Amino acid sequence: MSDRYPDTPDGRYFVVRGRLWRKSDPTLDEPTRERLVKELMSARRAVRDAKGDTDAMAKARHLVDDAKVALGERGAPWWEDGAPDYNRHKAKNTPYAEWFANFGK
Repeated sequence: MSDRYPDTPDGRYFVVRGRLWRKSDPTLDEPTRERLVKELMSARRAVRDAKGDTDAMAKARHLVDDAKVALGERGAPWWEDGAPDYNRHKAKNTPYAEWFANFGK
């Protein structure tokens, strides 16, 4: 990933505006990952198109969540070492704080 959105040293997250975002499961094979990304993009378009329709919006958001869980970006962490999940936490409030404070220096 670019310096604009750096990856944490362990490769579990990338950082946007100081917040950690969980990366996709790196053990997914490429065809599966590509299929899931297409499903996610389709679901995001459905969210966009559902404006004003409460039922359609709920269904579309559910599809987004399903795709993100399948990619490993939400739900149970894809790593198996028991480390906690810091998805959506500010980097400065996590064990990545020192790394982030020194990133790019």
